[in-house]
Amino acid sequence: MTDTLEPPLPRAAARPVIRSHHGDDVEDRYEWLRDKDDTEVIAHLERENAYADARTAHLEAQRARIFEEIKARTLETDLSVPIRRGDWWYYGRTREGQQYGIQCRAPLTSPDDWTPPELHPDEPVPGEEVLLDGNVEAEGHEFFSLGSFEVSADGSLLLYGVDVAGDERYTIRVRELATGRHLPDVIPETFAGAEFSPDGRFIVYTTVDDAWRPDTVWLHEIGTLVSADRRLHHEPDERYWVGAGFTRSERFLVIEAGSSVTSEQWLVPANDLGAEPQVVWPRTEGVEYDVSHAVVDGRDVLYILHNSDALDFELVRVAADDPTGVREIVLPHAPGTRLLGLSTFRDWAVIGYRREGLARLGMLDYVSGSVSEIAFDEPLYSAGTSGNAEWAPPVLRIGYGSFVTPGTVYDYDVATGSLLLRKRQPVLGGYEPGDYAQARVWADAEDGTRIPISLVWKRSFGEAGATPRPVHLYGYGSYEHSIEPGFSIARLSELDRGVVFAVAHVRGGGEMGRQWYEDGKLLAKRNTFTDFVACARHLVDSGYTTPERMVAEGGSAGGLLMGAVTNLAPELFAGILAAVPFVDALTTILDPTLPLTV
Repeated sequence: MTDTLEPPLPRAAARPVIRSHHGDDVEDRYEWLRDKDDTEVIAHLERENAYADARTAHLEAQRARIFEEIKARTLETDLSVPIRRGDWWYYGRTREGQQYGIQCRAPLTSPDDWTPPELHPDEPVPGEEVLLDGNVEAEGHEFFSLGSFEVSADGSLLLYGVDVAGDERYTIRVRELATGRHLPDVIPETFAGAEFSPDGRFIVYTTVDDAWRPDTVWLHEIGTLVSADRRLHHEPDERYWVGAGFTRSERFLVIEAGSSVTSEQWLVPANDLGAEPQVVWPRTEGVEYDVSHAVVDGRDVLYILHNSDALDFELVRVAADDPTGVREIVLPHAPGTRLLGLSTFRDWAVIGYRREGLARLGMLDYVSGSVSEIAFDEPLYSAGTSGNAEWAPPVLRIGYGSFVTPGTVYDYDVATGSLLLRKRQPVLGGYEPGDYAQARVWADAEDGTRIPISLVWKRSFGEAGATPRPVHLYGYGSYEHSIEPGFSIARLSELDRGVVFAVAHVRGGGEMGRQWYEDGKLLAKRNTFTDFVACARHLVDSGYTTPERMVAEGGSAGGLLMGAVTNLAPELFAGILAAVPFVDALTTILDPTLPLTV
């Protein structure tokens, strides 16, 4: 007999409330639980927590061991790979025991210096300057978040936006880096992502409405009163969010308004920010597009990625001074090849696209329009560009990883086609990628559609599928968000215990193109749920696992997936983890006071 009794299963009281919408009455028996400040709600949550603690008490020692494993493998004191901008290398530090990052820079050794300095924790960097220490800025505050951070092009000024209340509204300040003195400019209540103009005279920032929707773009001239700031654009349509940023060429300010299915962009010359914004293409419901500026044969041109009569998007080129004029097709629409984004540089561009379930990168030649894909040697991987601030670099910074390869930073040498390793995420205590394997298998959905499943496992336990093993099946399937093959230090603890980690790339995500997303939303949303069940059944029927040894996980919109799966096929799983689940979707979406519900 035990000394303590397990608490009873908490059951929330049913208190029916009727809601009427569009002539339909809906009974909600648990509406009262929405009031998170109600003492009865708090008491019920405390009972649930006590019940969960009691039911999992026997796992406490195991949890402690796994926590220590993860901690022992994680390097807490680390540095990012420096990014070149102007005469400086910019990078961040993290230090063990400190909660926030430290933003730094160090000077180039020469104008031809394109090899970032190799940084080591706790070792001084020649000429290093600390630009902003988040730990210092957070002192005296219970909450701290950095929403904007940028250095002017000439390297003399720093703007940073700080939120110390937790309401995602940031106060912008400007600091002289040579003296450390703050300028009198203080801009409160801004959204994240403010930028300097290329000449450093202005700050472009956005503000939000009462529903936290970014709706207005502003121009602030440094040294003037905030009350005199000019409103560059206001978006009254509650379906649209706005933002603004300068092209890499520093030729234009681009203002963008976007809803879930439609976008519109305007250009303002960077050397005349007082000019009236000029629309690129007037908005058309259901048409999304994105603009990148380049100079080709001495002419200012715009590359526009769009989906007008092109489900997986098409790339065209137009004259910058006549964007609604003649469209030159650069990359025609190719069903099954989803064009994701274009980054333009002085001499070339890089195009991101998705084909056969993998995100890929290709170098675009301005003259021929040909694309040369950058090759990687793993069957499953994720790759993308980041940290490319310069207009005319000889190298392209790439982030890379896979289920078995820790996060890696490369510089791609454009002239030679070689990948220069700059950094790989350290795993303390030793890690050998060859001890682990990854693969992709396919399940058949109810309607015959083939659904990809990604697998990763430790080789010492045998090949996945050779004998039934524990499986951790993850899914999301919303917003055209793709679950990329990515490395996880924490995941090693389950792989080292024989678990196979699997990702069901169900419809509603973007893994197989835009149609994959369309086939898992709105009236087709049920496909997301049945695809996940089909993946689970495939893993059981093919001998990878048994229902008694499989758990499912999904978070947020993936939590909605878990709620559906719990009802559709509970017999397939030993456990289901719904993390921050979005399971009362209708009630939430019908509340216009909440963000993301318009």
